Amino acid sequence: MQKAKEHLGLTDQDSEAVSQLDIAAKRVGDESCFYEDFALRGIRVDRVEPGLVVCTFKVPPRLTDRDGNFASGAIANLVDVVGNSSVYSLGQTMNVSVDMTISYISKAKINDELEITSKRLGQRGRYLGTMVLMRNKATGEIIAEGRHSLFRSSFVPKL
Repeated sequence: MQKAKEHLGLTDQDSEAVSQLDIAAKRVGDESCFYEDFALRGIRVDRVEPGLVVCTFKVPPRLTDRDGNFASGAIANLVDVVGNSSVYSLGQTMNVSVDMTISYISKAKINDELEITSKRLGQRGRYLGTMVLMRNKATGEIIAEGRHSLFRSSFVPKL
């Protein structure tokens, strides 16, 4: 138990790094939140077409683990956000259950520039699927591949 506590405890360096984060205060009426500012700041949308979203993201130090690798939780977050963006339609309700799977294939490091592509796979009745591919732009190496399976709770016209 003591070993687990030591592993989970913050080092002075970790504590100092967190204390230096510059997070803007939430203003009344502002829809952004700490989470969005912390996790999604820096994502750039390069291309949008019906059923396709392509983004670029440079791995910041705030989203890396102790080994300097892009944290798996941050990868999952981007797969989720970018994956859902390829199926979102303004004005349509998204009452769905989501099953998300992610395969972590390679590691990304601080300052690596990643391309994140989300493509809608299709719709059959209440089922809608998307595929997200995250790759290192410099090397072409695949960092992660994710899939969303969305099951609508009620019938909504095709997107």
